[in-house]
Order: sequence, then structure tokens, then C-alpha cells
Amino acid sequence: MPRKARIDVAGQLYHVIARGNERGGIFLDEEDYENFAGRLRSGLNITGNKCLAWCLMPNHFHLVILRGKRPLSDLMRRLMTGYVVSFNIKHKRAGHLFQNRYKAIMCEEEEYLLALVSYIHLNPLRAKLVRNYEGLKNYKWCGHGALIGERSCDFMEKDYVLGHFGGKDRLAVNCYEAFMRERIGAHNGGEYSGGISRLVIRGEEINAGDGK
Repeated sequence: MPRKARIDVAGQLYHVIARGNERGGIFLDEEDYENFAGRLRSGLNITGNKCLAWCLMPNHFHLVILRGKRPLSDLMRRLMTGYVVSFNIKHKRAGHLFQNRYKAIMCEEEEYLLALVSYIHLNPLRAKLVRNYEGLKNYKWCGHGALIGERSCDFMEKDYVLGHFGGKDRLAVNCYEAFMRERIGAHNGGEYSGGISRLVIRGEEINAGDGK
């Protein structure tokens, strides 16, 4: 049975998720994370898509992408295919690295952007990869540190996100941090997470993926 064509609209917001095959690891060392992040940076530059939030976890990743001049599929093909080839060569393996296709969930920016940013950037805390909220700023493979000014990330649209908190100055950062603290625990077994969660977008119920 042929796959359904994805809805791909310029200027639309997408929550992109991909998991390791059989929940296996997709990043085995620092070099793997750096490789993937570099390919993401390059793909964004080439396609004109914008990254508003991101988090790389040991066996999956999340991105919030604002679709630019070229299709989302162009970005994801460059990112995932190139990464899998290099990963397999480096780790002397063959076969599928990712579980099925990536999921791209179309979201209304006004309603869902801030909730998505908090959900994605709190992933390392929910997975206990950091001890507490304060430790989240030290997690290198997530956009949170860039938003609060603790680390650089030249492929993330930091000012675009902070604009939703009133600007790009320290006051906006403080508002973002207050929002993040309020959201700790909000996604445990709730929206976007836990088993098979459901997300209502444009009046339709869409499978939003499994787990964190």
C-alpha cells in the first residue's frame, strides 16, 4: 500500500520526531551528536527552513521546524540519510538506524509553539539526563541553553522564540524561564507524551508519537 503524501506547507510549523530502530541508540558518543547537529545546521542553511526548538536524546530526537522556501522533506532527507550513512560506516554496522519514517506533526503556531518548546526542551529533565531544572542549561544537545544565553547555537532562531515572550532582552529570557519552570511535570503522561498520545490540530485527531 503506497504511503500517504505528507502535507508540506511553506510558513507552517512542524513538530518532527524520529526514534531509533527498536528503541536503539542513535547517538553513541559526543562525535555522533556533533555530526548530527552539523548536518542539521547545513540542512537548514540550504533549505531555508528554521529551527525553533530542538533536543537530541540517546535514542530519539525532536525538532520544531518552521517550513521555509524548500520542502521539509528536503531538510529531513539531507539530515537523516547522510547521518545514517556516516553512522553505519563509523560504527561498522548495516541496516536501518531509525524506526520507520520520521513523524512530522503540523501545528498551529499561535496555539502550540510555546507548549512544544517547553515539552521538547524539558526532555532531558524528564528522562533524568540532568538532575534538576538548573542542570538543564548544561545539556549541550538541546536549545534551552541557547535561549537563556548560556551557550551558543547558530542554527536556532533564538530571537524568534523569545519574541513570543516579549522581545529578545533579559526580561524575555526571564519570562521564558518562568514559563519553563511552570511546565515542569506538565507533560508527564499528558499532552505530547506517554504511550500513544493524541494531539488535536486543525480539528483532526493525529497520532503524536510514543514516549518522551
